[in-house]
Amino acid sequence: MTPLTTDRRLSLLWRTILLLTVFVMITQIFLYIWIQHSVRGHFEQMDSETLTHAAFNLRQRMSATALEQPSTPELAKQTVNSPQLDQQPLANPKLDYEVKIIIANKSGQILSSSPTGFTSAADSASLQHLWQRQFDQPFNLRFNNHHYRALIIEQADYLALIALPMDVHHQYLIQFNRQLIFILIAITFLLVSVAAFSVHLGFAPLATFSYKMQRINAEQLSDRITVSKMPSELRPLADAYNAMMDKLEHNFDSISRFSDDIAHELRTPLATLSTQTQVMLSKPRDNSEYVEQLHHQHDTLHQLSALINNMLLLAKTQKGLYRSQLNQVNTATLLTKLLSYYEVIAEDRGITFIKSSNFPELLGDESLLQRLFANLLSNAIYYAATDSVITIGVAATSTASKTKITISNQLAKPMTQIEADKLFERFYRHDKDNLWHAGTGLGLSIVQAIAGAHNGKISIIIKDQYTFEVHITLPIVQ
Repeated sequence: MTPLTTDRRLSLLWRTILLLTVFVMITQIFLYIWIQHSVRGHFEQMDSETLTHAAFNLRQRMSATALEQPSTPELAKQTVNSPQLDQQPLANPKLDYEVKIIIANKSGQILSSSPTGFTSAADSASLQHLWQRQFDQPFNLRFNNHHYRALIIEQADYLALIALPMDVHHQYLIQFNRQLIFILIAITFLLVSVAAFSVHLGFAPLATFSYKMQRINAEQLSDRITVSKMPSELRPLADAYNAMMDKLEHNFDSISRFSDDIAHELRTPLATLSTQTQVMLSKPRDNSEYVEQLHHQHDTLHQLSALINNMLLLAKTQKGLYRSQLNQVNTATLLTKLLSYYEVIAEDRGITFIKSSNFPELLGDESLLQRLFANLLSNAIYYAATDSVITIGVAATSTASKTKITISNQLAKPMTQIEADKLFERFYRHDKDNLWHAGTGLGLSIVQAIAGAHNGKISIIIKDQYTFEVHITLPIVQ
C-alpha cells in the first residue's frame, strides 16, 4: 500500500503573505540604505564645506606668518624657541569656525594647536603619516572617544590638521538609525497586516462556493450564487458555477424523466408477457393456441429488443465519436438506398420523393448516419399529408466545413412550433391515436444524439402550420 502523504504546502493566504513580506523587507532594506547614504552624504558635504573654508582661511594666515618669519635658520630656531610664541600669528591659529587645529613642521614637530590641550590628542598619531595618506582629502578621525571630520593641508614648510567635531552628528545618526529602523519595521508590519487582511477578505467569497458545493444533492440543485454580490474578479467564476448547476439540474431532470419514461415503457410489455403467460398456464390448451400466443409474445419481445437497442444507441452517441470512427460517406448513395426502401412504404399513401443530386460527401460514421436519415424519412412519411411530396435538398451554410441538408413536406394536420420542438423529447408521441406509426418515441431523440455526436445540429421549422422542414447540419469532407 502507498503510505499516506501529508500536503505540507502553505495555503494560498500564507504564501501571499510570505511573498509580500519578503518583497516589502527587501524594499525596506534598499530604502534604509538609500536614506542612510543620503543623510550621511548630506552631513559629509556640510562638513567638507566647513573644512574647505577653514582650510582657505588658515592657508592665508599661514602664508602671512611665513612671510614674517626670519630668513636664516638661526633666526627661525630662535623664533620657534622664543617664549613669545603665543604672540605670533602662527601661535594663535584659531579661526571663526568650531574647528580644532594642529600646526606642525615637516618633521612632525607640533608648533601650536587650538585649543591648546588638543595637542595631547595628537601624540599618538603622526601628522606626517596622515598627510601622506590623506593629503587634502577629508577623512574621519577619532581622538579620545570623540569623532572628528579632519583635513590635512600643507602650506609653505608647515602641515596643518583641521578637525571638525562630529559628536553631535554621530549621536544624531545613531538616534536617527534607531528611529528609521523602528519606522521601517512598523511600516512593514502595517503593510503585511493590511495585505493579509485584504487577501483574507478577497478569499472570503470563496467560502460561499465551498458552502454551496457541500450542499449539492439530488434535492438541492436549484441553489445558485448571487453574481452581483461577488467581487468583479470572481464574477466569471460565479457565472461558470451557475451555468454548471443549470446543466447539472437539466441533465438530472432529463435522467429522472428518462428513468420514469423507460420504466413506463418497459412495464407495459413486461406486464403483457406476464399476463399472457399466466393465462396460458392456467389450464391446458390446444397447440394452435400456444402457437398463436407465442407469436404475440414474439412481437412483444421484438418491441422490447427495439427499445433496448434504441437506448443503447442513445448511450453510445452521447459519449461522442472517436476519430477512428469518422470516415468518408457518400451521401447521395446512402440516400438513394434508403429512398428505394421508403418509396415502397410511402406509395400506399401517394407520397413521392424529390432529391437533389449535389450532395457533398459527409465525414462521420456511416451506420449512424444511415440510422439518422432513416429515422428522418420515417417521421417525414408519418407526418406528411396524403398525396404530398417530400423534398430532400442542400441549403447554403456560413461554415465551409459543414453542410445543411433539408427535408421538407406538407403536414396532414396543423402543428405549432412548440409542438414541433417537443418531438425531440424522449418517448414523446405527437399523435398517439395513429396506429399506423407504432414507435417508441425515441426516433428523433436518436437523430438529435447522432447529429450531436458528429458536432452537428438539427432543428425543425414549422411554416404556416402545414409546412414541416427539418434542417440537419453535418461536417463534410474537405
